[in-house]
Amino acid sequence: MSEGPFGVTNPTRRGALALGMGLAAGAALPSSLRAAQPPSVPKGQVVAGLSQEPTVFHPLMPGIEVDQGVWWQIFSTLWYIDPEGRFQPDLAREVPTVENGGLSADGLSWKVKLRNDAKWHDGTPFTAEDVKFSIDLVNNTAFRARNRVGHSLVHDIKVVAPDEIHWRMESAYSPYMSILSLFFIVPRHALEKASDPNASPFNNAPIGTGPFRWGERVPGDHIQLLANTSYHGRGPFLERVVFKYIPDLTVLYTQFRTGQIDYTGIQGVLPNFVKEAKTLPGRKVTVSPMASIEHIAPNLEFGPLADRSVREALYLAINKKGLIDALNYGLPVPTESFVPQQAWSFNKELPAHAHDPAKANAILDAAGWKRGAGGIREKNGVRLEFANSTTSGNAVREQTQQLLMQDWKAIGASMRINNMPAAVIWGEFWQQSKFQSVIVGVNFMLGSDPDVTPRFGSGAIPAKGGRGYNTYQYQNKEADRLLAEGAAQFDLAERKKTYGALQKLIRDDLAILPLFQSVIAEGTKDGLQGFAPNINTSSNCWNMREWYWA
Repeated sequence: MSEGPFGVTNPTRRGALALGMGLAAGAALPSSLRAAQPPSVPKGQVVAGLSQEPTVFHPLMPGIEVDQGVWWQIFSTLWYIDPEGRFQPDLAREVPTVENGGLSADGLSWKVKLRNDAKWHDGTPFTAEDVKFSIDLVNNTAFRARNRVGHSLVHDIKVVAPDEIHWRMESAYSPYMSILSLFFIVPRHALEKASDPNASPFNNAPIGTGPFRWGERVPGDHIQLLANTSYHGRGPFLERVVFKYIPDLTVLYTQFRTGQIDYTGIQGVLPNFVKEAKTLPGRKVTVSPMASIEHIAPNLEFGPLADRSVREALYLAINKKGLIDALNYGLPVPTESFVPQQAWSFNKELPAHAHDPAKANAILDAAGWKRGAGGIREKNGVRLEFANSTTSGNAVREQTQQLLMQDWKAIGASMRINNMPAAVIWGEFWQQSKFQSVIVGVNFMLGSDPDVTPRFGSGAIPAKGGRGYNTYQYQNKEADRLLAEGAAQFDLAERKKTYGALQKLIRDDLAILPLFQSVIAEGTKDGLQGFAPNINTSSNCWNMREWYWA
């Protein structure tokens, strides 16, 4: 794709401040979001079936995609990204641009005008003080922040009025607009007096400005949210949203088929059920691309996996086409990049994967990995063996593990399976790099931006005290240089070159072993209106405020 996300081939520096960050302030909502006849008052409920259990309810602390599905209902951002990749104002009255005076031409000065009619769920007015508190909290070194990338550059925050806030950036950082589209504002009045910012009653009974307020949580079973009738935006049109936890994806599909749930979220409908699901009366299946990249995540500081030759051999030994066709019914698209193929920044020139066990064996021979007992290779007394983990109950990933085990045994590598429930595996085990290898799907994008500093920056390794998601423990000085360069650029063509080079570097290093770009087949009941897949978010629950029953 030669054009940017809005068809602008050569934006100027000034225009790129808006366009290069996906901006189209005041743009009309897409037709999928313009509900024809929603109820005048909230009515009915939706039961959303989730294969993973949401456990983190403070939106500025480390969480995963399933947690974000809940955050979107309870909290609000300053602006969000719609399915067309355009920023739309939420708590902000308008998205700041150079043209409207919200951004300086050099990208350093920000002036954000806020709504004056938004309220917290307890009735307290929302003000600029809450925005300042939220940014300051993330930058508080005593707080276990989900991510400080971008926020750490903010300084000289000034609350000019209850509905206006200004700040300056330490250096120009073009991805910050996208970061803020996923930055949920938290209430100052509910959190400022906590002696420990990481331990507050708020964490288990959150208060937000979003379309739904906290109802109840039954651990291991469900979360119920109730309509916020004082919501400042459009909706909500439902009285209740129930997130039902169903860890077995086959059981989840069965409950969708029998009508016990209205929407299959996060993992959606298993590929082997998609064909049948499309024939079910009273049901609708939507298949859409996701930004999530399914991959094998190696712990780059674990034994044999620290050796690039081993990673290359393992990658060559994978029958990727077999995984896609046999286990995923040909639905996903093979990829070599962490960037989704629909993105303006995608590098389509990366070397294609080849299934070549003979070459894999030759690489291991040359690297000194000799076959030993049982045909398993060894080098300097270290056996080529490792554990692979994923979410228990995910049948497709469990079947993937079986095929990988066969593929890798053929080249003298021994893999053992160490699966665990979602709430366990994606906790400290993943976040603190206690795994050896994992099968995981990750949306690497910052909204619509390809800056992957939180994922691949050497300062973003949680196990080494960094703030971010670099659980791979990837460290490369050239990657750090490219990340810094791309983040300071505003010209879209230049950014495309920089992130293209970064994609090639990550692919050459095999920091991850990419399998495919995910698609998701999500089931909804007939009559449910407003559902709109959005590749720019990690959860298609992003606009439940718009959902209603016809």
